[in-house]
Amino acid sequence: MIIHREDGYELATDPDRLDIGLVHHWLSTDAFWALGRSRETVERSVRASVNFGVYDAHGTQVAYARVVTDLATFAWLCDVYVEPAHRGKGLGTWLATAVRDHLAPYRLKRILLSTLDAHDVYAKAGFVPVPDPRRLMVMEPPA
Repeated sequence: MIIHREDGYELATDPDRLDIGLVHHWLSTDAFWALGRSRETVERSVRASVNFGVYDAHGTQVAYARVVTDLATFAWLCDVYVEPAHRGKGLGTWLATAVRDHLAPYRLKRILLSTLDAHDVYAKAGFVPVPDPRRLMVMEPPA
């Protein structure tokens, strides 16, 4: 899938187009949820996910997101990152909306994500707070 914006940005799902070194750098050094993540882990996660890259008019990657899904019932939107110089241009919302639209034909029961500070970005794409968080559970890795 490829989508173009009038301002020259392009969104694509081709994993071969991703700059894995850049994605690893963003996640491991600037994304609070992934600080210190190894390149091997990033590479493995890319291989096992549906990936979304955003590119500027020169073809340079400026944003990333991935979806972990079975394409039948459930999806988890994660590792959403927009390079600081390109923030404030609606790329995060565009990315979340593209994910939503890409997954729509699969009629998934649920798409989840976790965010600390970008609730408004995801709300514009249709995400809402979990109605009953008491139904959700998590398993943390052993200490």
